[in-house]
Amino acid sequence: MLRQLTAGESHGKGMIAILEGMPAGLKVEAQAINKELKRRQAGFGRGRRMKIENDRAEIISGLKNNLTLGSPVALLIRNKDAGIEKLHKVTAARPGHADLAGLLKYGFSDIREVLERASARSTVATVAVGALCRKLLNEFGIIISSRVLSVGGLCGRAEIKARIKEAISKGDTVGGIFEVTVKHVPVGLGSYAQPDRRLDSLLASGIISIPGVKTIEFGLGFGYAVSFGSEVHDAIYYSKSRGYFRQTNNAGGIEGGISNGQPIVIRACMKPISTLMNPLDSVNIQNKKVAKAAVERSDICVVEAAGVVAESACAFVLADALLEKFGSDCLQDIKSSYRSYMHRIAHA
Repeated sequence: MLRQLTAGESHGKGMIAILEGMPAGLKVEAQAINKELKRRQAGFGRGRRMKIENDRAEIISGLKNNLTLGSPVALLIRNKDAGIEKLHKVTAARPGHADLAGLLKYGFSDIREVLERASARSTVATVAVGALCRKLLNEFGIIISSRVLSVGGLCGRAEIKARIKEAISKGDTVGGIFEVTVKHVPVGLGSYAQPDRRLDSLLASGIISIPGVKTIEFGLGFGYAVSFGSEVHDAIYYSKSRGYFRQTNNAGGIEGGISNGQPIVIRACMKPISTLMNPLDSVNIQNKKVAKAAVERSDICVVEAAGVVAESACAFVLADALLEKFGSDCLQDIKSSYRSYMHRIAHA
């Protein structure tokens, strides 16, 4: 159904995103995409590059008069800081980054050739694609949001800001936990028929692919491990006015790989950024002597921004599942199929 491809380096000319499979007839404006790109740049603890870049998407194909044509939509987000050929060679890998593994895998002699693509700058393309998918989901009343739950083990806003300031003062970084919630998802997206069609599997893949995300849970998550089944499974009820319903949502909106009509709730851990201003020990790849890890311009904390990126990753997966369920060519036909399905399950 939906396919996406991204390209670009952190300090190259720009980031490119191609989204194939969007139905014809969806109204899309660059302003909506740019709004999400701006959200990605926000949050206390972001680095100096956020003051340099003013991310804006150029839609270069797939639309006419702001309506999708059913053909691939191509987006370009230009980098203002685009001097990749002039940047210094990097010779000491950063622990926690793709630096050393990528160097060995591809046979490079300059870590710069790894970090330029492995950089989280690539998430600008993820967010641009997600903004398009979000427009489609909004046509069906599906709303995605995120929030920061904790940073460095602390939860209050003032405490979180203090923790980030502490990291700044130490030349360190700090991670945390964010939560994504998706409301008004219809019953029946995803499938139990094959592992690669399970909705939770696809959502997990999308979120864990975000640079720096290390763990993920749905609903009660790890809480299931310390509970009896009678305490945690969401009992089912029925009334003529509501149909089938639950009073709890420990499953996080997905059962057996299928959306069950309740809000989808996902939490994920974003590790501390790998680039430290007070760097850890490493090895110089040229002479194999002890060296301090490379120091690149970087963020201190990106938990809030990671939540925004995760929203976009979820939007892509859910839009794809929606099109698989209700058709994919023409928005009008998809809405007709959706209405028919919702009428049927309302009377099941």
